[in-house]
Amino acid sequence: MTRAPANLLALRSLLLTHLDNAPGPDDLDPAEVGIVGDPDHRGGYHCGSDRVVVNDYSVVESPRDRAGLTLDAAALDVGQFEVRSGGRTHTMASFSVWCVAQCAANAADTRDIREIIYSPDGSTVKRWDRLGKRSTGDSSHRWHTHFSFFRDAIKAGRDQRPLFRRYLSSIGLLEDDDMTPEEHNWLATVHTNLTVLDGRNPIGQIYTRMAEGRDDTGAPVTGNWNLQAMTKQLTALQTTLNALAGKDFTDEAAIVQGVLASLTPEKIAAAIPPGIAKQVADELARRLVA
Repeated sequence: MTRAPANLLALRSLLLTHLDNAPGPDDLDPAEVGIVGDPDHRGGYHCGSDRVVVNDYSVVESPRDRAGLTLDAAALDVGQFEVRSGGRTHTMASFSVWCVAQCAANAADTRDIREIIYSPDGSTVKRWDRLGKRSTGDSSHRWHTHFSFFRDAIKAGRDQRPLFRRYLSSIGLLEDDDMTPEEHNWLATVHTNLTVLDGRNPIGQIYTRMAEGRDDTGAPVTGNWNLQAMTKQLTALQTTLNALAGKDFTDEAAIVQGVLASLTPEKIAAAIPPGIAKQVADELARRLVA
């Protein structure tokens, strides 16, 4: 039978964690955030393979959906709310408009979203469709917003929370975090590879500063690590590696060889998150020209 996949359950939990019991006259209730359609629901992204219909648009219109069809539902409904944060009032309508704007701009963390059916004013119902096939929806979307996700993304278990984290951050209900899950995974890989380094040696000291969010002087870095800050620290790390590689210290040389062996160009390229790959390429190109 149609089931709620783990990645959409995680998204549901994120929204409820921050919008349920939020300050304001109308928080978001658990009953207002749904994934699987009711037992009579047939066809569409709220249904898995046991409930789709002949020529179901949620299957036949995109190869991503055809390839990703499983028993998992691939949609999320978000009901009405009105919360106050950052000196402003935020509603289901303003939330929907913000999400649609991100999709229309083709933000990297929106590309698994097929469509959003919503009302910007509580009266008119609109549909943003990545495939450009539809532009409206039924009147029930005056009081709830519908998100459809490409089925292959759900099947792959891809995290769908980054866009919604950004929204929660933008209205002040979640500590700002610009990093994508891929970027977090990348840093976790770096951490795993470098924890063999003793914090008392120069390499470990630089890495420890990176891990703790401190700059060269030991002062805290405000905000999140961006590419510039990471590049600066990694450049210092490479300089130290190069310096140590020229010294005749058996233990240090073994450390250097071990690190360099695990950080081949192929492995580095494979580990760089898609979200910052272009930034890295642009920065490298700039340095080569300089």
